[in-house]
Amino acid sequence: MGGMRMEGRAAVVTGATKGLGRDAALLLAEEGAGVVAVGRDEADGRSLEGEAAGLPGEVAFLAGDVRDESTHDAAVDLARERFGRLDAYVNNAGILGPEGPLHETTVEAWEEVNAVNMRGTFLGCRAAIRAMREAGGGSIVNVGSILSLTGDPLITSYTATKHGVLGLTRAVAVDYAAAGIRCNCVLPGDMETPMILEYFAASPDPAAARAEMEGNYPIGRIARPREVASAILFLASEEASFITGAHLLVDGALTAKTY
Repeated sequence: MGGMRMEGRAAVVTGATKGLGRDAALLLAEEGAGVVAVGRDEADGRSLEGEAAGLPGEVAFLAGDVRDESTHDAAVDLARERFGRLDAYVNNAGILGPEGPLHETTVEAWEEVNAVNMRGTFLGCRAAIRAMREAGGGSIVNVGSILSLTGDPLITSYTATKHGVLGLTRAVAVDYAAAGIRCNCVLPGDMETPMILEYFAASPDPAAARAEMEGNYPIGRIARPREVASAILFLASEEASFITGAHLLVDGALTAKTY
């Protein structure tokens, strides 16, 4: 298939100033999309706009918090005003939250993770659906995790919310397929993001910490954010026109193995 996959289209990406969200925003713009990049850090947002200068598409930064309804409404409005349409909405923003046993988890900590990971994704889906119903369709891509399917020790809040994101994805897909709205979920494993690199750097032996993590992956390494962004691009594009209610693992066969 020739040409740019998102030429003449517009997308919103949340959590777009760092890590996976940044790569996704840039890749969508490389493929011709006008992108509203939502994030909380003004300096990072403006640097993203600068990095995207000269790409076939355009990135417009919007400062906002995904926990707020107004942020998602403003993102939709900006996409329509700046690019004349909304074709894709990528709910990427998320936090890991506290680590530790559930019996020591505070209600406040539990609710903080839910507010970003579940409430934020719900609000993004709702805003996108309202706009896409009027437009005759579109694509929603939610970012889950391998922990949307499995469990990991001592991160109950994160695991529960990522299971919820996958459930929300399936429900939206079923309810809005007839309206031409697709909804899918990308499930990445560990990635070379600032959060993971900071984790390595803070370890007593950074090289050993990296080797231990990468040793879990049959492919022998963790993902580059752009590799996961490519999955987001595919699901956002018309190449995935008959795919909805699906989850796409991007995990180097981690969840395929037994031990």
